[in-house]
Amino acid sequence: MSKSVLDMSMSLDGYIADPNDFLGGHDGERLHKWADSDRHPEPVKQFQDEWNRAGAILAGRRTAELMDHWGGSHGGLPIFVPSHRPPGPAARWGYPLVTYVNDGIESAMAQAKAAAGERDVQIRGGAYTVRQALQAGVLDEVQIHHIPVLLGAGRRLFDVLPSEIELDIGQVIDTPEATHIRYRVRR
Repeated sequence: MSKSVLDMSMSLDGYIADPNDFLGGHDGERLHKWADSDRHPEPVKQFQDEWNRAGAILAGRRTAELMDHWGGSHGGLPIFVPSHRPPGPAARWGYPLVTYVNDGIESAMAQAKAAAGERDVQIRGGAYTVRQALQAGVLDEVQIHHIPVLLGAGRRLFDVLPSEIELDIGQVIDTPEATHIRYRVRR
């Protein structure tokens, strides 16, 4: 059965992007450097395998637009974007695998899971979208790659939540570049 998985790199102080929507550091990629590491290839390969097993992507509108909708497909996968506004021209006419869903996060996730079939739905970015999915009870797992850096400012992933949400730790992988923690959302 398909499950929805948020996979996100985050600074120790809770930021997923700096104030300019970059990922920190002098090159703007600090939060993703762990994935390029050759020092610990097994954890990186494990995560890449998980990403490659996805059947659909659910992305926040801001993230989707900043990434130009990954050129219209995320490695050939359909992309679902919950939004109350219609898509821009590129997504509307040029990207047939991009679907804007205007009737809520529940509908967006249901459509993404239907498209994914037995495969997982990967959630790509969008702190607001993540918080909506948690609140609606449509997010199954949270995988956080805690990066040993303090960004000090920017966009927080879990800035404001409507209530307490309990998680169970499913797996912890520790490397010098990051501590990777997978949680299951309690229902």
